[in-house]
Amino acid sequence: MTWIQPVDPLHNLTLSALVAIVPVLVIFWALIIKKTKGYKASLMACAVATLIALTVYGMPAKLAFLSIANGALYGFFPICWIVISAVFLFNLTVKSGQFEIIKHSMATITADRRLQAILIAFSFGAFLEGTAGFGAPVAITAAMLVGLEFDALYATGLCLVANTVPVAFGSVGIPIAVASQVSGLPEMQISQMIGRTLPLLSLITPLYLVILMSGFKKAMEVFPAILISGGSFALLQFFTANFIGPALPDIIAGIGSIVVLVVFLRFWKPTTIWRFKNEKPPLAIVKDAYSLNQIITAWAPFLLLTIIILTWGLPPVKEFLNARGQWQFAFPGLHNAIADSKGIPLSHIFKFNYLSAAGTAVFLAALAAIPVVGLTFSRGLKVFGETMNQLKLPIVTIMSVLSFAYMVNDSGITTTIALLLANTGPLFPFFAPVLGWLGVFITGSDTASNALFARLQYVTATRIGVAPVVTVAANCSGGVVGKMISPQSIAVAAAAGNLVGKESALFRFTLKHSFIILLFLSLLVLGQAYWFTGIIPVAAPVSALNALPLKAALPGYVWLILTALIIAVFIILLKLTGEKDRQKKIL
Repeated sequence: MTWIQPVDPLHNLTLSALVAIVPVLVIFWALIIKKTKGYKASLMACAVATLIALTVYGMPAKLAFLSIANGALYGFFPICWIVISAVFLFNLTVKSGQFEIIKHSMATITADRRLQAILIAFSFGAFLEGTAGFGAPVAITAAMLVGLEFDALYATGLCLVANTVPVAFGSVGIPIAVASQVSGLPEMQISQMIGRTLPLLSLITPLYLVILMSGFKKAMEVFPAILISGGSFALLQFFTANFIGPALPDIIAGIGSIVVLVVFLRFWKPTTIWRFKNEKPPLAIVKDAYSLNQIITAWAPFLLLTIIILTWGLPPVKEFLNARGQWQFAFPGLHNAIADSKGIPLSHIFKFNYLSAAGTAVFLAALAAIPVVGLTFSRGLKVFGETMNQLKLPIVTIMSVLSFAYMVNDSGITTTIALLLANTGPLFPFFAPVLGWLGVFITGSDTASNALFARLQYVTATRIGVAPVVTVAANCSGGVVGKMISPQSIAVAAAAGNLVGKESALFRFTLKHSFIILLFLSLLVLGQAYWFTGIIPVAAPVSALNALPLKAALPGYVWLILTALIIAVFIILLKLTGEKDRQKKIL
């Protein structure tokens, strides 16, 4: 028998929404006021949500506990798999001693902490979001900054804040593809609308990060570099989103802004090198301390990661891998057992895509890196075991967070809150980003938020006479701001930044900034809906250029063979050059 979600169980939408918001408030209370550990806060919120679902919404106990189990399973795979692989990759560079060389090479580009944060947290993080997504960007960049001896809380907090602007175009544009499927709007039109909103945020994000680190006065000391980074990223993001499509903005803007800033820093240096208070003296830079081969070898794990993750992001590769390495099943007792308020059954299909998962791409990069960084595979296996031991508690945290997310979605709690926001009439465009923010806060995914609310955004905008693309795009844009405070993101960042048990401090660090940026976006969307309507894109046929990134010409297996050859050639050249360097030293 199918259970139908009651979206207004108390027959008064305001009262129902006040009850529905309680589990969300529990998380805020636990993390901000009680300063509870992340997994305890999530378990408390899940328990409260379950109690409300059973008593107020009348959800059958069996469905409630199956929903919790489904969320925990999804939390383990693919989310925990990404975190495990990312931390394993980073630990290999540390255990092999290669990260000391990375520190030195990074300092030769710039020893200034402000600029290092922009390069890694903002630009490299955006590239990783565009290719992998699902927690990998924060996990990898936070681990890198901590390895560079950033304060752990600052490192993880900065990476969460920086991971806002790229989220809408993450995972090769998947969030926009889902928003298009659910709302019925063309992908290109949504991409263009977001591409006329987020570049404004991209332009100021590096400045925001540096002010957050060092204050306004110190930020002005590196303003030329900030402008170069934010400006190049915003321009590339705008151009790609408006004229190519949703698949490549993060990748092109991320790599492009790194190249532009590194070149700029060859000709310009800040007058003073800024570092954290009580930090030990800057790393002494010895000219020619390391050869080019040694530096490339040290960075090899991240170079291999870039190559493999780019390949894994291609649709033909995903299709090829899924056809040969995916096991999916209808979750027993839960699939189609719940229907929304319109009577449409909710699908609960678990996909174990063990080959195409982003975590698998990161894990393969780690395996390929083991001999390159000078470790044996037996030593690499030991490092993996140490990584698993290190992440025991974070795995529990992430699984409990996803259990909470699935519970509030399956019970109808999320929909109740959304409907209240949708009833705000002409003010709805202001609250459209808030809806996206709420969706990502609960689910940890802009893709999931769009699946939940894109249709609601479309219908509500049509009802009040606003262009639907404005509010659908706002769901994507608002969602990016919810990412930095989502319990899932906090858990991932804490795991990578070695802040397990201190999730509450990380949550308090990012909360204020999430609200500030959300207010900015809400006002911007309100203006787009009523006053700046000239920037709203008109639906147009998808050109061959627009479709190109999503339809790579070569079959998936050809891309995999080419990638394997590139990696093989890269490793051989690295080994040969390293041997030549050793012979020169002997002579």
